Amino acid sequence: MSIKNNVCIITGASSGIGRSLAFEMARRGAKLSLAARSADKLNELKNALQTQYQAEILVVPTDVSDETQCENLINKTLEAFERIDILINNAGISMRALFVDVQLKVLRQLMDVNFWGTVYCTKYALPSIIKTRGSIVGVTSIAGFHGLPARSGYSASKFAIHGFLETIRIENLKNGVHVLIAAPGFTSSNVRKSALTADGTPQGESPRNEARMMTSEQVARKIANGIRFRRRNIILSLKGKISVLFQRVLPIMLDRLFYNAMAKEPDSPIKNKK
Repeated sequence: MSIKNNVCIITGASSGIGRSLAFEMARRGAKLSLAARSADKLNELKNALQTQYQAEILVVPTDVSDETQCENLINKTLEAFERIDILINNAGISMRALFVDVQLKVLRQLMDVNFWGTVYCTKYALPSIIKTRGSIVGVTSIAGFHGLPARSGYSASKFAIHGFLETIRIENLKNGVHVLIAAPGFTSSNVRKSALTADGTPQGESPRNEARMMTSEQVARKIANGIRFRRRNIILSLKGKISVLFQRVLPIMLDRLFYNAMAKEPDSPIKNKK
């Protein structure tokens, strides 16, 4: 599948993986509809992309947890470009707290953004994507294959996205719709800085060494290649691939490995827990 001249919507485009996806898709010649909550950041990104790639860019400030705003994003994109070839559901937030401590409003917020944001955008974009035999992408996580301690709401939302997108894939087997589930491991981006704590406030600083992680640019290239070659699922790190294998054959061992790894984080909420 050629990406050049395809109309591509990217949610959560203002930072991290979403921003890197915008540069990668523009480099490959796509026409972009960029969505995020911050209009200022989107316009700054638009200017950078137009300067570097002379790309056709539409900016639509959007809170994906709001169904009406997601519908507006799709409508504005169709008004501007008359088609949608690729929808990349990238917008998302994380969390870091034990379930016993976390306020339920935090889990609702994660589901609203991560899961329902994907559902809303896919719902309104799907008719056009069926016409173009295009692609729907979910940027998920290894946490969607095996639960991560202190990330109950995050894992739940990613599991839900997996089930949803797999069903969309099967329902559209005869429509030529391509569905890609892309699961990065820990990626150097600001998602952990904005991860919610037990009371819903952002944690501020990442508890992990980001210098040792895959960069958002590397993730974006792999996702773009997954779209180009119409891949089904891509797991974007060696540790992630090993984790998915262990989940199938050694799940008890994986439970312990994940517990011990999360307990070693600075100020881990599960440290010293019995």
